Amino acid sequence: MKRLLSYLLWPALMASAMAVNAYGMSTAMPLLWLNISYFGLAACLFALERVMPHEPRWNENDGQLWPDIGHTLLSKSAVQVLIIVPALTGIGALASDEGAAWWPRAWPVALQIVLGLVIAEFGFYWAHRLCHEIRALWRFHAVHHSVTRLWFVNTGRFHFIDTLISVVFGLGVALAAGMPQDIIVWVSAITAYIGLLTHTNVEMRFGPLDYVFNTPALHRWHHSRNPAEGNSNYGENLMLFDLLFGTHFLTRRRPPVDIGIDEPMPATLGAQIAHPFRKTAGGAQALEANV
Repeated sequence: MKRLLSYLLWPALMASAMAVNAYGMSTAMPLLWLNISYFGLAACLFALERVMPHEPRWNENDGQLWPDIGHTLLSKSAVQVLIIVPALTGIGALASDEGAAWWPRAWPVALQIVLGLVIAEFGFYWAHRLCHEIRALWRFHAVHHSVTRLWFVNTGRFHFIDTLISVVFGLGVALAAGMPQDIIVWVSAITAYIGLLTHTNVEMRFGPLDYVFNTPALHRWHHSRNPAEGNSNYGENLMLFDLLFGTHFLTRRRPPVDIGIDEPMPATLGAQIAHPFRKTAGGAQALEANV
């Protein structure tokens, strides 16, 4: 029974969050319902991590709860202020209601969302990959990779500059493609849900989903200290471009428990925000092992 549940959990949780968001999109308060769906999913994962953890050791306190929350508030607030609120209200003409002339508005909304995910994923993929391959960008992305355990709380542990880079790439591609406002909101919502699920410390199995979506199984390898394993699985939501560009990594071995980076990372939120701006020889040497 538990094995069957482990296969059903990811699609069931994802479908439930999307159903709540779909309802919210039909009301006068879509942003409220988006947050209800997001924090409802987070609450479910909090409970599941204690009932059926993938790695019991990752449930131990690492002293990073408040920095994780602080980064999340900065990152998620930036996404909502820069993307979701303007898209829902039309402030700043982020995108038109109908999208570009070529946009297939006659398609079912579900197919339009899939198309939106694929288009935005191109930007997300390259933003993430370049943050691993370009020294200056890695310094910001290293804040996220400095975690020594994966759980739903450090989903948003990104330096705000790192978040802005991802937003600029993903949103830039979406706007250039003429994506409609509602599809931008849907892509943003799904990205938030998959982010929570990707980092969760819940025992799940995925089968063929590992070749379609960014799953916890794939992302645990992405956090490996071994560059041959960690410099892979860059997809934000989909594995399409990892498969196309040869960066998809999955093996039957159990992902490593000891994750993180070799370079030092300060323990406090303020110091972590300031850290990428400080050039140190030690940091540069450590970077070589992670890029």
